[in-house]
Amino acid sequence: MATNSQQHINAMTVDVEDYFQVSAFEKTIDRSQWDSIECRVEANSQKILALFEKHNIQATFFTLGWVAERYPQLIKDIVAAGHELACHGQNHVRVTEQTPDQFREDIRQSKKLLEDISGVSVNGYRAASYSIGASNLWALNILEEEGFSYSSSIYPVKHDLYGMPDAPRFSFRPTEKGKLLEVPVSTVQIAGRNLPCGGGGFFRLYPYALSKWVIERVNKKDDQPTVFYFHPWEIDPDQPKQIGIDAKTRFRHYLNLSRTESRLDRLLGDFSWGTMQQVFIAP
Repeated sequence: MATNSQQHINAMTVDVEDYFQVSAFEKTIDRSQWDSIECRVEANSQKILALFEKHNIQATFFTLGWVAERYPQLIKDIVAAGHELACHGQNHVRVTEQTPDQFREDIRQSKKLLEDISGVSVNGYRAASYSIGASNLWALNILEEEGFSYSSSIYPVKHDLYGMPDAPRFSFRPTEKGKLLEVPVSTVQIAGRNLPCGGGGFFRLYPYALSKWVIERVNKKDDQPTVFYFHPWEIDPDQPKQIGIDAKTRFRHYLNLSRTESRLDRLLGDFSWGTMQQVFIAP
């Protein structure tokens, strides 16, 4: 039960991918190696399911088709626990690296796979590394054509790997006549600049008190729900360490992994949480 008095139900989301599938490791780990590497995504995701059950919350799991193919029982467990199953593409290929035809095939394949395994409709999508932005907004039209009702793929921040700083900070319809809803991960505006506050590296880098403060600020000052995200590998300090990566990548990926699970435990208790569908599509 939430311990504060804020009125908004926030959206809790998980990007279901393994530690070796992150975009920052693309030049270090080839996709052809994935099947020969120790997988930890299933065990870590089960720990997340237990944590959510402890707090009696439902979340949205943006899941790779690659993971679903290899761990179909995990997909069934996610749905059986009352969580929303959503799509994260097939093989974590950034949309900026795909043609429109390749993108369509990717989301079509992964959506069908998730639906066939789970027996439920998959309505939400999140691009690998938030890779929809000013240069490829065509992807949003394709998502709507392929039956998705919402996307959470644009991050309205300036970042060296992704971001569309001029995008709206809160949910919006990208086209006047379209029905697709784009729901950005949350940012906080300070001195006219959008700063990330919706999880990921921000949540691990700074003290928990700052994350709590910015979520409260969005809930109260902006009068909006927040969208929070994290990955199963972020609660796994014992994952195999990669060699041959640069210092910035090493810092971003491994920082405070041992603290993430306990911080999540506090976060789940301090705020009210629901799925993307519950918060934005059918409130």
